[in-house]
Amino acid sequence: MSQQAHPTPRPAESAQPTQPAEATEPETPHLDFEGTTPYEDYVKADVLTHLQHTLSDDPGEMVFLVTTQVMELWFTVIVHEWETAARALRSDDVPTAIAALKRSVRELEALNASWKPLGQLTPAQFNSYRGALGEGSGFQSAMYRRMEFLLGEKSASMLVPHRGAPRVHAELEKALHDPSLYDEVLRLLARRGHAVPDAVLQRDVSLRYEPSEAVEAVWTALYSGDQDDELARLGEALTDVAELVWRWRNDHLVATRRAMGAKAGTGGSAGVAWLEKRAQKNVFPELWTARSHV
Repeated sequence: MSQQAHPTPRPAESAQPTQPAEATEPETPHLDFEGTTPYEDYVKADVLTHLQHTLSDDPGEMVFLVTTQVMELWFTVIVHEWETAARALRSDDVPTAIAALKRSVRELEALNASWKPLGQLTPAQFNSYRGALGEGSGFQSAMYRRMEFLLGEKSASMLVPHRGAPRVHAELEKALHDPSLYDEVLRLLARRGHAVPDAVLQRDVSLRYEPSEAVEAVWTALYSGDQDDELARLGEALTDVAELVWRWRNDHLVATRRAMGAKAGTGGSAGVAWLEKRAQKNVFPELWTARSHV
């Protein structure tokens, strides 16, 4: 019997060690710029962070000052959104108007959160730097006044504090005589065939808007119909804005009450009494009263 040849066992191939992949350093950002950085050129952070000039030695004044400046920036962007919405409504572009209003809702939420650093000031804490404000008062904010004018809260007397600042005065005077955001809404409703009275459409837009039963009936009809109709959705976007404006006014009232009670406000304002009156008023009033009839 022939002897079968057996294959000679081969030595096991030794596993080749895996070479570790060369560690890659994260790419270093470009650090060397001529002049300032592109970020600084765009944001102007150096300007923003050097605008704080406190007038007392109290450390709490810095918080008050910065928070107030942040509020002014939010006023500015909200005015931009509402003016964008008003222009869109003049062009019958409801989707663009709704988009701007929805952005402003998020911005109003951020604005209202600005009360958090100030909302629990005690009278002693506020008094420690209140004297530094002199006659200064948020009542004198031109950008906040433009917000109010866009909401239909018009008053020519509100231009008086700004006579010494020609550019600001001119901007406010234009805003006084321009249709408010709500005026543009009502004109759009009329163009869409809704029975907005001529007395409302042809009113003097430099005066404060007064509620109309006929406008209330228009909103009642819209809210009783298709909820997906773009005019109904426009109404809800406006209601979101109105609710947050009301919350802003109430947060302002509560913060003032905690900090100074019923004393007269800075700048000679009536303080809490004035804010209580403002907090009782609804923005876009018929959007609220119409709900009782749906």
